[in-house]
Amino acid sequence: QVQLVESGGGLVQAGGSLRLSCAVSGNPFSINGMGWYRQAPGKQRELVATSSSGRNTNYADSVKGRFTISRDKNTVNLQMNSLKPEDTAVYYCYARIAVFRGLALREDDYWGQGTQVTVSS
Repeated sequence: QVQLVESGGGLVQAGGSLRLSCAVSGNPFSINGMGWYRQAPGKQRELVATSSSGRNTNYADSVKGRFTISRDKNTVNLQMNSLKPEDTAVYYCYARIAVFRGLALREDDYWGQGTQVTVSS
């Protein structure tokens, strides 16, 4: 079974830093993209940052200059600096993964369980 395992969430004061990590376990044939989304209380889930299989990256405007996404093999990280109370949310790891299912190779979206990030004012 392919799974995404997240770590690194927690409570931090405004201006502080956290580093999130997500690792793909199981036997993926290929990981074609990874990223981070977040969902604040009472709001829709939004994209934070992504990294393609070619290591191209993009960021939400609200986190540019503060967050950095990096990827190595089956792991993606999110370094979060200069955190603000508005960054408080549950952060979800995302990956688009190709796996063998019997005779066929298929590509699907996978999500982590989410990790809570709380920034105090």
